[in-house]
Amino acid sequence: MHPGFGPTLEAETLYIRQLKVRERMQQQADEFVVWDVGLGAGANPLTLLRQTRDLSCPLRILSFDNTSGPLEFALGHADQLPYFHDYQNTVRDLLKQKRIEFSDGRRGVTWEFQLGDFPKWCAPGSTRRSTSAPDAVFFDAFSPAKNPSMWTLPLFENLFKLLNPARPCSLTTYSRSTMFRVTLLLAGFFAGRGIPTGLKEETTVAANTFSLLDDPLDRAWLERVQRSDSAEPLIEATYRRGPLSAENWARLQAHPQFA
Repeated sequence: MHPGFGPTLEAETLYIRQLKVRERMQQQADEFVVWDVGLGAGANPLTLLRQTRDLSCPLRILSFDNTSGPLEFALGHADQLPYFHDYQNTVRDLLKQKRIEFSDGRRGVTWEFQLGDFPKWCAPGSTRRSTSAPDAVFFDAFSPAKNPSMWTLPLFENLFKLLNPARPCSLTTYSRSTMFRVTLLLAGFFAGRGIPTGLKEETTVAANTFSLLDDPLDRAWLERVQRSDSAEPLIEATYRRGPLSAENWARLQAHPQFA
């Protein structure tokens, strides 16, 4: 599942370093909020805990997945997974209680596990209880071909609306596909190129604030979009490929990032 890197190094490089989590936490007065979309076997949030435990900034993690199976399996093999070191009991409590508060290093941590369908949780009219808007989003869902419901334009439009415009937030994932980057931009995000990870030469970073991007997509990228045969965002949870429609091409060109 983590070719070329392994889960710990991928979590540290792709999510924590790429989103400058430590640096931002050092500058933050209130708690730092991370939405961990795709909890899986727990490598991303557990590496986050270990990499920031020397900081005093309180941390809130909201993890999402539609199953606890991978985390339960990983906990049963924690002695073979270095990222679990010192956190076995923490994960055991999370699986039982779904929401835990604990001291970790110099700071307090709140960790919540939302077990269920993330697109439904984000949708208008959801029965979700009020929760803190994120400062960072680790987006680690299975690929669009395998799990298309997690990559649709409506999902990212809903996710963008849940952000606090006054609170800078960045999102990263392993995908570099044109379709996904167009989806982010049409949903309201700014989008840029991300660092290599594992076998991927490039990843993607998005944000609700342009200043959080180190390498924003430019007009040269727009020209490639126009030539692509796989740029039209998914509207429904069915995977398919197609060139960008004239309507969405006009919307993309009008995005503030390319003004």
